[in-house]
Order: sequence, then C-alpha cells, then structure tokens
Amino acid sequence: MDIQWYPGHMTKAKRQMQEDMKLIDLIIELTDARIPASSRNPDISELGKGKSRILILNKADLADDDLNKEWAEYYKAEGCTVLLMNSRSSINRREIQRCVEEACREKLERDRRRGIQNRPVRAMVLGIPNVGKSTFINSFAGRAGAKTGNKPGVTKGKQWIRLNRELELLDTPGILWPKFDDPQVGRNIAIIGSVRDEILNVDDIALDLIRLLNQRYPDALSERYHAREEDPAEMLRAVAAARGAVAKGGEPDLNKAAQLLLDDFRSGKLGRITLESPPEV
Repeated sequence: MDIQWYPGHMTKAKRQMQEDMKLIDLIIELTDARIPASSRNPDISELGKGKSRILILNKADLADDDLNKEWAEYYKAEGCTVLLMNSRSSINRREIQRCVEEACREKLERDRRRGIQNRPVRAMVLGIPNVGKSTFINSFAGRAGAKTGNKPGVTKGKQWIRLNRELELLDTPGILWPKFDDPQVGRNIAIIGSVRDEILNVDDIALDLIRLLNQRYPDALSERYHAREEDPAEMLRAVAAARGAVAKGGEPDLNKAAQLLLDDFRSGKLGRITLESPPEV
C-alpha cells in the first residue's frame, strides 16, 4: 500500500513559509512522539537552514515513556533543543521560554550589542498536519488564538499570535512533502491521522497497525478486545465482534471496525504506544 497525499494548498503554504523565513528568528518544530522520525518533514529542515530550532515531541502522554526518553536523547545528541510535551494539558511556559532564550542566545546578545531593546523573538511553529501546532500555541498563550481540530487541515493560513513582549509565534498550516521514499513513513503518518481518512482505505491502514502492534506491543490488542490473533485480518474480525461492528446479515462490518481501531489507537485507549525506535547510533 503506497500512500501519497500532497494537495495543492500545501505547495502554496510551502512557498509562503519560504517568504516568511526572512521574518523569523526561530523554528519551533512539532512532531508526534508516537512516530518521532516519520512525523518530521524533511522539507522543514531544508526551509529552516541557518535558523535556531526547538524540537517538540508532542502527544508524549500517548507514547511509550521509555521510548520518549530514548528519542529525546537521540535528538539531543544530534544537537537539537528537545522538549517532551502534551499540548492538551497545561504546559510549562517558563520551560519553553527558557528554551527559546537558549536557542536564540546569539540573536539576543547581538541585539543588546546594537542597543536594540524590547524586540521580540519571532518564532515559526511548523509540523505536519494534526501534530497539535495550534493547540500548543493556544495552551502556551492561555487563550484560543489559533483554530484547532483533531483532524488534518484545520489551519488554512498563517496566523501571528503575540504572547508577550519577548515572543511572537507564527502558526502555519501543516504540510507534508511530495513523495514518501519509504512507504512505511506514509503508513505511519496515516495511522496517527495526519492524512485525511476519507482518501484512504482505512481497512488497509488498520491491518498495518495490527501488524505493527503484534510486533511491538503484542498484549495491547488482546487487553482491549479480549482476543489474540496472529493474522491481522482475523484480528480485525475480532475487533468487529468485540466492538459490535456488524453489517446487514450479521456479517462483521470490517470498515467500521477499522475506524474504531484507529480511533482507539489515536485516543490512547490501546495504551501508551510508540511505533518506531531510534536508529542505532
């Protein structure tokens, strides 16, 4: 199953980001802690060359705690300033402000030498669709300044939000990249909901999730659905039976079962799960 999704508005958004890079001092990149590698858009690294950067592993409360720590250490070793975060709960504003000051130390010192005072750091918040950029901004700001939603594509255009005298944030639409060289990256992104379910065969995505869970968390499905099947198709039928997904004639409604399984994973009802591990260094 080969997933590719790059609608025209993403091309327009990428061009706008290239223009806006001239205005900003800092990139705050959000990824999904359940797929920390797959949810990093390589185009963002190219767009932000030479800019200070903070990397946030968001939705860390839904991810495996041990792997959260491993991924944080992995990216720190690559020179990133890293934060683990759940944007839906209260966030540590002081910690973020400290990271901003640390990442922009050279810029702030340069301003002081030039006698520039009270010029805020301008940060662009970037990431693929549905990683929680707008929710992070609203939680940080303490108000609903950016539109949010638990699906990709809610943020349509850029939005400047002034948090205080020291920091301004630019919210941007989530963008993917034109081609996933590794097909599993596309499947991982689809599993977490960063590609619209309406354009996918959710049955295939659910079967892929079952395969991954059987390999990495073999008890997650049996604890939730009281069934253990090695064959993904049989496990999906067991999900249908456990969740009462029945079509006309009493046959299992596999499409509904697939959507229920994906919803259970995305909401954390299958437990704290991370679908990929850091590369061996």
